Amino acid sequence: MAVFKYKALDAEGNKREGTIDAPSIDLAISALQRRGLIIAAIDPENEKKKLGLKTGIAIFDRVAPSDIVMISRQMTTLFEAQVSALRAFRLLAAEARTEKLATILNTVANDIQGGSAISAALSNHPQVFSAFYVNMVKAGEESGKLDETFSFLADYLDRNYEVASKAKNALIYPAFIIITFGIVMTLMMTLVIPNLAKMLTESGQAVPIYTQIVIGISLFMKNYFIFLFIGFIGGCFALIRYAQTEKGKLVIAQARLEMPGVGDVYKKVFLSRIADNLSTMLRSGIQVLRALEITGDVVQDPIYQKVLADAAVDVKGGMPLSDAFRKHEEIPGIIVAMVKIGEETGNMSEILSTMAKFYRREVNNAVDTLVGLIEPFIIVILAVGVAVLLASVLMPIYNIATSF
Repeated sequence: MAVFKYKALDAEGNKREGTIDAPSIDLAISALQRRGLIIAAIDPENEKKKLGLKTGIAIFDRVAPSDIVMISRQMTTLFEAQVSALRAFRLLAAEARTEKLATILNTVANDIQGGSAISAALSNHPQVFSAFYVNMVKAGEESGKLDETFSFLADYLDRNYEVASKAKNALIYPAFIIITFGIVMTLMMTLVIPNLAKMLTESGQAVPIYTQIVIGISLFMKNYFIFLFIGFIGGCFALIRYAQTEKGKLVIAQARLEMPGVGDVYKKVFLSRIADNLSTMLRSGIQVLRALEITGDVVQDPIYQKVLADAAVDVKGGMPLSDAFRKHEEIPGIIVAMVKIGEETGNMSEILSTMAKFYRREVNNAVDTLVGLIEPFIIVILAVGVAVLLASVLMPIYNIATSF
């Protein structure tokens, strides 16, 4: 997808200029002409500008989940006030928090003005509006209840963002402590311990075996630090590349789910997301099969994505959803039983909504428990590490001092 800058005249002779995303310049011209514009000039943005724009957007001008929540709530209010879709998106673009978001909303408005449906206009920006979001809007257009649809979307995104944020934030503190401890220990081993080792060696005193081990590790790190650093960076790069492959994604996802403590939190996050997605879409009139396909695209875990894809195939073949879920151990028995009840009562969306609430509570409890366990565990590990390092250095120094 390339970015083209254009200058044009509208039907009333007013000058218009801006940018448009399109695979080629011909498609960009066609899109602009569908909007009723007479093109005066159109050129691809130069590479330098594109590079700067991408960097700025990626770091400072990204579209945050909270922005999409706010847009959805504002759209609900505007549709309830009988404001047209075109006018609504123009108003939102004018009040957008970032330049990127304003550009996207203006593009959506331009597409709507050119005759596109709202869902079709949103689908041109998959990096901002997911397949789930687009299909929900499409269902709202078909049912004539766009205000309710955007309200559902805002509530869903708010819940999903809250659950994901809580799980991520629980890991920030331990990660920060571990990284800080690693940096401090590296500095100690490469800068402090070698100088102390020289003093101990020159003293002629016998050095305990554990001190010799620490000194040996320290000297190795000091002498080969550059190679260790290059190896670490190379290993990280190789791991990132591997994680981008299909096999790597599956291996990392499996390891993440099997990790003690943390894996349980991730399972509950994904189950909450699946139940909430399915409930929201079924409530909006989307069929079960399509809901499964969309949920698989947005669950953000390859293992559960495969589970949902297999379930979709089984449902398409005539199998009830509960039986399709029962075939996979990743889906707990309680969800299978509740889905079966939903099938028998015809109240699937409410049943899944109940399960989503249940797993959100489970995530909150699991995160609180995990944080409560991680903090003392980290403190103990740090205390043991510091104690071993100090004992290895201070005991020989104390022996030297008392020998005089």
